[in-house]
Amino acid sequence: MKSEILSALRAGEDYVSGQELCGQLGVTRAAIWKGIRQLREEGYEIEAIQNKGYRLLTAPDTVSGAELKSRMETVWAGQELVYLDTVTSTNDYLKKLAEQGAPHGTLVVADYQSGGKGRRGRTWITPHGTTIAMSILLRPQIRPEKASMLTLVIGMAAAKAVCDVTGLDVKIKWPNDLVLHGKKLSGTLTEMSAEMEGIHYVVIGTGINANITELPEELKEIATSLQLELGYPVDRGAIICTCMRYFEKYYEKFIETQDMSLLGSEYQELLANMNREVRVLDPGGEYTGVARGIDELGQLLVEKEDGTVARVYAGEVSVRGIYQYC
Repeated sequence: MKSEILSALRAGEDYVSGQELCGQLGVTRAAIWKGIRQLREEGYEIEAIQNKGYRLLTAPDTVSGAELKSRMETVWAGQELVYLDTVTSTNDYLKKLAEQGAPHGTLVVADYQSGGKGRRGRTWITPHGTTIAMSILLRPQIRPEKASMLTLVIGMAAAKAVCDVTGLDVKIKWPNDLVLHGKKLSGTLTEMSAEMEGIHYVVIGTGINANITELPEELKEIATSLQLELGYPVDRGAIICTCMRYFEKYYEKFIETQDMSLLGSEYQELLANMNREVRVLDPGGEYTGVARGIDELGQLLVEKEDGTVARVYAGEVSVRGIYQYC
């Protein structure tokens, strides 16, 4: 009910009468008033004037289910939404839902994540009210070896969402980290349940440093947040909903070809690695070169000093000038 009331108030150009709300939602005036009262208790400033109706004046910085559902403009991505005030890991929570049959596109969002995981088991902790912590469930009908490209797809969507909402010139450090001024803004972890013949599900978790105002001393040179860069808080709900809108569009293009051929040029416009010196930590030996974009499989193309081009499928890639690589 609360999300429907918020949607109606946001859609209205001016005041929305109680009668209109009752008609749109098919409920009584008492139910509308109860929903308005609950929203006010949660920090929404809603004006009520007799013979005019209701008008939303301000909204709190919240990523609650009601808030996100009222703003989600997608067909399937995030339409099934679970909001958690506190969780150990949105990925772990969503994997349990996946095993129980949760549908494609289910989104889990948490206000506080105490044990989020990054690549190579690194911990990603998101304090209350400061960070975006979300995971989306996918059930793609593709070969398991193609699933790794989905991490590039979510990277694109997150980068475009942050750019749209904040105006910041955010880039992607291959394959999916968001970076700004050489510092890390986000991390993504993709996990999959599959067999040789197909995928059961893919869970992609993304954490974005949104309204963090202070970082630990050891991270100040390599990480940043949107609020630290802008000087004021950002609308986390807008970023999440915009990310889902972009992700849905990009995902459909990916599924059409089952590769990055329709997305490559747009991805490369966002690529922080592009035409920059990189250091590749390959199991066969470390080497340096210049990044020349990605191929249709999402592999990073690295031109070595001898002119040969290596295709990096996975692993650590350091970029000169990013995360202190000098």
